[in-house]
Formats: sequence, structure tokens, C-alpha cells
Amino acid sequence: MTTTAPDNAEQIAYWNGAAAQRWLELDEKQDLVFAPITNALFDRAGFAPGERAVDIGCGCGGTTIAIAGRVGLTGRVVGLDVSRPMLDHARRRAPPQSPVDFIHADAAAYAFEPEWFDVLVSRFGVMFFADPVRAFANLRRGLRSGGRAAFACWRAAKLNPWQMVPLRAALNHVPRLPELGPDDPGPFSFADEARVRRVLGDAGFVDAALIAIDLDLDLAGGRGFESAVTTALSIGAASRAIEGRPGLERATAEKAIRAALAPHRRGDSLPLGAAIWIVEAKAP
Repeated sequence: MTTTAPDNAEQIAYWNGAAAQRWLELDEKQDLVFAPITNALFDRAGFAPGERAVDIGCGCGGTTIAIAGRVGLTGRVVGLDVSRPMLDHARRRAPPQSPVDFIHADAAAYAFEPEWFDVLVSRFGVMFFADPVRAFANLRRGLRSGGRAAFACWRAAKLNPWQMVPLRAALNHVPRLPELGPDDPGPFSFADEARVRRVLGDAGFVDAALIAIDLDLDLAGGRGFESAVTTALSIGAASRAIEGRPGLERATAEKAIRAALAPHRRGDSLPLGAAIWIVEAKAP
């Protein structure tokens, strides 16, 4: 990996370990589950043919490849992630001749070419920086003057039943996750609107806007109840709560998660509420 920020070491280790394997196993289905969010984000980003874009926290590359389809062969998309396993998979799935580059890098410290890209985008890839002001200031240096940023992040945990329904069921059988402070890296670290505005402003961005979007996520991806259970056990807060727990304890928690999800089943789908911000800002 290129230069990294030392205070991001814990997150880098996490996304190169068991978490990466879980996300690899869910790759295509995860894109189905998050499709409504991806569509909302892309609509706000407004990609144009010929533009240069950078996709932060690109993971297995689904969003990066989709952006390439919008900017076309005259454009360019760079996908950055700290997870080598997921990037290796992203490179394999990218179509030949696609205008895409994948870089194994910490976006908080990577030496972007100054003012190279027109748009910065991320689907849940920017909430894990130990020092988000420093990270976004680094990203801004790669964004041309007048260029735009658009990213999706979660609003408050209590507004996201897709995570809280399985988590509450699991916590009847496994210890609670460590309590995170409001400024600690994590999936909900950008839930507070005032904090997001402060981070972006301190990093040198202007014209920040946060659009609240409420929607349903189909945890099954249209593939039936067992698929929804797999999603709940593999990504989100419940998966972190049961990770590494002893066999019987984990099995009991999994049974409880299954029972908690069952009432939400709708045919081959299992919709649960989600609440996100689409955040927009510009480089001056």
C-alpha cells in the first residue's frame, strides 16, 4: 500500500481481515441491496461523459464500474480502497477496456495529482477516517476548483431498522459492542448534520448540503428469506456483534436474528427501513 495515515491502522487491519471475506462473499448481492442508495447518490452526483471521478472506499468495485459507464470511454474513474482482497476482486470484475483504475491506498494520505478529478463520490466509504478533516482536506487537493463531492452516509442508528432489528435480537445473546464516541470512526460517525458540515468546512469545502433520504432496503435482494438472513449475518452491526463469538453463543444469536427478521418477509423480499444523508459540497 502507498502511504497511510498511522491513526487509520485499525480500520485498515479490519478491512483486510474477516470483514473483507464477508463482503467478498456478498459482492453481487450487496450491490442489489444497496441499489436504491446507489441510484440516489448517482442522481445527485450528476456524472457527465468525459469527466474524471474518484470513488472512495470502492470495495469490490461495483460503484466504480457503474460510474465508468456514466463517464464513458472519454472519462476516467479511480477507485481507492484500503482492502487488498476487495480490490483484487474489483480488478477481476472490471470489463476489459473499461476506463477504470483501482488503487490500494489510504485516501487520507494518498498523494492525489492536484486538481485532477471533477467529482469525488463515495457510497459509505468516508465515515471511517480517524481524522476526517485531514482526510477530506487531502481529497479536496485532488479535486479541481469548482469540482464537486457527493457521498452517502448513514443517519442515526435508531433510524435504520435494517441494522437495528437484527442487532437487537443478537444482543439478547452476545455482549454489547464497544460504545463509540460521537467523533469515533464507524458507520454512524457522520449521522450528525452539524458535524458533517464542520468537517467539510474545516477541510476547505464550500456550499455543503445534506439531503435526508428515507427508503427501504431489501435484505434479500429478491432472492428469498435465507438470502436476507445471510445479509444480516454478514454485514452491518449484527455481524460485528456475533463475529468471533463461541459456537453455541453465535448459533443462539443467529437463531434470534432469523426469528426477528421473519415477520418482515414479503414473498422473496425482506424490506427494512434505512435512513441516509446524501452529502454534496464543492471545492472553491
